[in-house]
Amino acid sequence: MIKRRIKEATYLTAEKAWSYRPILRYFYIQHERMREFLFPEEILDHLKQHEEFEDYTLEMVQQDLESLTKWGNLIASQDHRKAKTIDEYKKKNARYQCTPYTVEFERMMVQLEQMGDTFGGSLEKTQFERLYQVLLKIEKSNHQSAEESAQLWADAMTYFRQITRNTSDYIAYIHSEKVAEKMKTEAFLVYKDRFTIYLRDFIVGLQRTSNQIQELLTEFSDESLRLFFEKVVLHQQQTFRIEEEQRDILTEQLEKWKSLKEWFLGSAYGESEFERLQERTNEAIRRITRVVQRMSERHQQFRSRRRDYEHLAKWFERLDSIEEAHELSSVVFGIFHTKHFVGDARPTDDLYTDIWEEQPIKHVVNERAEPTRNANKTIAIIDRKAEIEAVQREYLSRLDQQRRIIEQYMDERWLRIKQLPVIDPFVRKLLLNWVGKAMLHEDQLVQTEFGTTVRVTIQQERVILRSTDGDLEMPDVHYEFLEKRGETDATR
Repeated sequence: MIKRRIKEATYLTAEKAWSYRPILRYFYIQHERMREFLFPEEILDHLKQHEEFEDYTLEMVQQDLESLTKWGNLIASQDHRKAKTIDEYKKKNARYQCTPYTVEFERMMVQLEQMGDTFGGSLEKTQFERLYQVLLKIEKSNHQSAEESAQLWADAMTYFRQITRNTSDYIAYIHSEKVAEKMKTEAFLVYKDRFTIYLRDFIVGLQRTSNQIQELLTEFSDESLRLFFEKVVLHQQQTFRIEEEQRDILTEQLEKWKSLKEWFLGSAYGESEFERLQERTNEAIRRITRVVQRMSERHQQFRSRRRDYEHLAKWFERLDSIEEAHELSSVVFGIFHTKHFVGDARPTDDLYTDIWEEQPIKHVVNERAEPTRNANKTIAIIDRKAEIEAVQREYLSRLDQQRRIIEQYMDERWLRIKQLPVIDPFVRKLLLNWVGKAMLHEDQLVQTEFGTTVRVTIQQERVILRSTDGDLEMPDVHYEFLEKRGETDATR
């Protein structure tokens, strides 16, 4: 159950983690050497090899083992084979075995300790080639046995996991803060060529092999896949286990195949992870190029140009006329007093592309000068009294029409939500507005737009308020009009 509290991980953060972790690390090492059962005396001998455990006793070891057993990290069993007397038989001689959770926790901790505080991973184009070769064999696996089919599927999943894990970790590495800071230093110039070549080689190899994988994945038929995975499931079911398998192995393998296919081809929810990998790798190359360019510009800014200008001065000195000097100046320094046009963006990020090789950019130039106005011009005041009166009459007419519609739904001086028929949207909006205003007052009284006073009472019962544009589930609300309709009309 995914919501279960993982008590097996308690030893990692417990107060005595300094003793629990060395004990379970020793259990894990012995498990990898295929030694399943250990005795407290052996564990004590191992701990005493370290200075911090010189004063450790067998009773302290047994207390730690009992705590780890209670948390589910160890399994204790009695061993009476060494008993030579009745007293030795009655004495509890326990041996301990680590649980699967403990093995996986320690295996993960070993990997984390080796990883350090940086991302690992790599961009291995050979993994794509190996995956492609395995997929070719799967396509031609009609006459292979269940064992051979299961081995092919295991190889495919191994290569696919290595691809996804290594590429995601390496992309995270090159986008990490540590690498970003390293790129800002001068020492990065030593590695920039190797870094760029590494990324470019990966992109070239990836494009060559991934196209073949994508084409192959689209050629698999549902029937051939079903027969292949039936063989894989048949082989997995032959593994002897006392416990009964509760999971659907065939559905599980088909979901893994779906994940592999969507990684290369994408899904209905977005592009494939392969395309994202290409895009992020190209972005890393562009970032390196920009960093190197900025460093070169910074070096160029502080470099002395004295010798360059002395060399140019000798060129000008050898010229015979001012016209020739103008021609040389135009080549060396360019044209003076030129106008510069700023575009929205460059079509390419390639620094070595000349401007005449790029596509033209269209830039819309808007009129920036505002039309002048005569500040002294006299503006006439227009009499809009008639328009204002027309608007007022229209508003009062609409308000009177709404009042009459509300009065149609009233029973004497009461209006109840659950008794309403299908109403217009403006009626619903008006009734809900009254509820909101009434909640702001302790007496729950509200002054309506029609000049009447209404007391709003919210009932426990929930009803459906139906209107022409949809239904709304809400509590039953009673509206009590404190002035009768006749009195309201007379006052109005």
